[in-house]
Amino acid sequence: MKKCLISRRSFLKTASTAFAVPFILPSSIWNAKAEEKPNNRLNIGFIGIGMQNRGHLGSVANRDDARVIAVCDVDTDRLNYAKGVVDNRYKERFGENAQKCDAYYDFREMLSRKDLDAVFIATPDHWHSIPVIMAANAGKHIYCEKPLSLTVRQARAMANAVRKNDVIFQTGSQQRSSAEFRKAARMVRNGKIGEIKKIIVNIGAPSRWCDLPSEEAPEGLHWDMWLGPAPYRAYNQKLSPRGVHHFYPWRDYREYSGGMTTDWGCHHYDIVQWALGMDDSGPVKFVPPGNENATSGIKFYYANGVEVQHGGDNTLERDGKKEGFGIQFIGTEGRIYVDRGKIGFAPEELEDVKFTDSDVKLYESNDHHQDWFNGIRNHTRPICDVEVGCRSVTVCHLCNIAYWTNKEIHWDPKREVITNNEEANKLLDRKQRAPYCDWIKNA
Repeated sequence: MKKCLISRRSFLKTASTAFAVPFILPSSIWNAKAEEKPNNRLNIGFIGIGMQNRGHLGSVANRDDARVIAVCDVDTDRLNYAKGVVDNRYKERFGENAQKCDAYYDFREMLSRKDLDAVFIATPDHWHSIPVIMAANAGKHIYCEKPLSLTVRQARAMANAVRKNDVIFQTGSQQRSSAEFRKAARMVRNGKIGEIKKIIVNIGAPSRWCDLPSEEAPEGLHWDMWLGPAPYRAYNQKLSPRGVHHFYPWRDYREYSGGMTTDWGCHHYDIVQWALGMDDSGPVKFVPPGNENATSGIKFYYANGVEVQHGGDNTLERDGKKEGFGIQFIGTEGRIYVDRGKIGFAPEELEDVKFTDSDVKLYESNDHHQDWFNGIRNHTRPICDVEVGCRSVTVCHLCNIAYWTNKEIHWDPKREVITNNEEANKLLDRKQRAPYCDWIKNA
């Protein structure tokens, strides 16, 4: 079986524009003349109609400054559901003659549209890099769900493509658009709890190789396309169950995801990176707990000595109750606990700390979608620009590599190489299956 490997430099050019797969809907639908587009309205497409993109789809379909013109999925159930949601919403809003949403199962056809301005990409993780790079090469602005990539090298290739094509990219690590995380990060950045000594984060376990039994693929699911660049294996309903409202446990398997280490790590480790001012860098050493079967307990270190621990008691007592398991920043003069919708302090007087004009100010976003739309219109980088997503997912991937190898990892964040273990260095990338790896050629 032919396989391809993403080069360290990137893969920035598309392969042949020929499309080898059929479409679900007749071309007459796609060729229908669209209504004239107002100058201030963005035409949006959606690639992958799982749980995340269903939420994004509903939000965008209610906007006056954007129009959903296309949806894409390899499962006809999810595809037809998404098209129906959009068409019904626009019928309610604009009447019987409202423009219809087009449906594709091959995203390349969608990206070839001249009237498409931007895309939301929320496929399984192993399908992030190829459509992101092809969308960037097509000049489309991109909102891509976290974790940004399946590997470190894919993340860098994606960042390179976005920069080369000068498109606006938002990573879906939306915690940066929440007030409680912004306050915690700003307090840490400005030394309000003294010198940071340790940070404790709970995010869940890394992924494992898939061992699911073979089942017959259901009609209406293009299984080979779902696998795409991942190794071929027979269908199992846990990877892509029928029905549009299922949770998809493909995140548990290395072929498709880094597990909760990347899924939640790209939320909580992202806030650690932000609070420490490391959006263009990262840790320098990763130390596994010493048990080859461990799924928590790794510690990693930044060059300034700050230690981050995966797992442990990171709760604060507040009114006699434990707050939960988010992120705890531990400094020489206090602690901050933060999670979604929660923030706590020890001592509690820290809650009343005020910022001064001389304090470092952080980028402020209170709406992750709106921040991206503003970036597109103003041609400015949003709060979770592609480089932010690249650096944060790299931390997650390196944690996984340390778990999987049970070896200490020394990382050079400037050169983006592991300096002490060549075998571990090979895990920075992943072979991709043909013909999908040929859709984008190396630069």
